[in-house]
Amino acid sequence: QVQLVESGGGLVQAGGSLRVSCAASGRTFSSYGMGWFRQAPGKEREFVAGISWSGGSTYYADSVKGRFTISRDNAKNTVYLQMNSLKPEDTAVYYCRAGNTGGSRDFSPDSGSWGKGTQVTVSS
Repeated sequence: QVQLVESGGGLVQAGGSLRVSCAASGRTFSSYGMGWFRQAPGKEREFVAGISWSGGSTYYADSVKGRFTISRDNAKNTVYLQMNSLKPEDTAVYYCRAGNTGGSRDFSPDSGSWGKGTQVTVSS
């Protein structure tokens, strides 16, 4: 499986912005879609955003649509999540995930292992 390392989390006030990054290694990064998931304390892990192998298509959860932007740089084997207009309910540990295919929606969140993620805390 591909090795993924998240970074860039931190503390930000509501309405602020933050960009988290995910560095990948171990596989042909550009061949697969990538996604961001998050998990708040006491809640289930949920899908946030996905991007296709080339970056040509993206897909967002309704809760973040219009505020978050997922992007990737295949030359750097890195996927990003730009988070704007942050809300306290965005507070969670953010994880990245490799897709099963090259699409932006094909993930298996209940299988395989997860990395350490990066903590994003939004204060009100």
